Amino acid sequence: MTSIRQFQVTFDCAEPERVARFWCEVLGYVVSPPKGFATWGDFDRSRPPEDQGSWFACSDPSGVGPRLFFQRVPEGKVVKNRVHLDVRVGTGLVGEERLAALEAECARLVALGAVRVRLLADDNDSCIVMQDVEGNEFCLD
Repeated sequence: MTSIRQFQVTFDCAEPERVARFWCEVLGYVVSPPKGFATWGDFDRSRPPEDQGSWFACSDPSGVGPRLFFQRVPEGKVVKNRVHLDVRVGTGLVGEERLAALEAECARLVALGAVRVRLLADDNDSCIVMQDVEGNEFCLD
């Protein structure tokens, strides 16, 4: 049996570059153009006009995290995501210390265009449900 060592997470969206750049800021990722091209602009110029701007990607500069790929789709987002990212900012923290870390990151992401949906919390555990710039749900965990 083959062991899978790499995977990418793909987002359907209306504006691939906009959503990709948001996630670069969230995760500290960098823009990663297709192989053989110095930039996404170079790649786009090689495509037919109707395909330009249809794809974008970013990656973890350390090579540890998965590549994120963004593809333009014609339909808008209608229902809650079946899969979402958990952005782990409170790992190892509990109670007020955890909540403070989550709230600080939430404020940073709201300034980038994210939307805070709700806080889920009990005495020791908490997470904040959010949406990215196109309404895709994710959690600050």
